[in-house]
Amino acid sequence: MQIFPQPTQAWIDAFCVHSPVRPEHRDTMRRMLAAIEPPVGFAFVEMEGRPMAMAIGAVQDDHMGLFDVLVMPEARRRGLARRVSESLYAWAYSQGARFAYLQVVATNQSALPLYASQGFRTAYGYEYRVMP
Repeated sequence: MQIFPQPTQAWIDAFCVHSPVRPEHRDTMRRMLAAIEPPVGFAFVEMEGRPMAMAIGAVQDDHMGLFDVLVMPEARRRGLARRVSESLYAWAYSQGARFAYLQVVATNQSALPLYASQGFRTAYGYEYRVMP
C-alpha cells in the first residue's frame, strides 16, 4: 500500500479501466486530478504487479475528503477498501486533518456498512438531474 502526492501512471491506468470514466473524458479526468490542491494522497495497492485497490484523500484545513474508493473485482471481500481508506485517514491526520467526509452512492450496498463502521453517517442526500 502506497500513498503518492500525485497519481502515478499505474494509478491513472487502473482508474481509467475500473471507473466509469469514458475514454473520451480521460484527458479531462487527468487534468482534474492534477488540479487538486495539495495536500492530496493517491492510495494504491498492487499485488504481483496488478492494481487491486485505490482511493483519493484530499486535505483542506482540518478535514479530509475521501473520494473514488475502487477495489478491483478480483480483489473484493479482502478488506482492501478498509485498508486504503484507513491508510488515507492516518496520512491525512499527519497533514493536520482531524475530520473526514465522503460521498457514496446510496445504492452502494457493499460500501455503506464499511463507512458506517468507520463512524460515518448520512448528512444529506442529493440527486443529479439532466435537462430533457
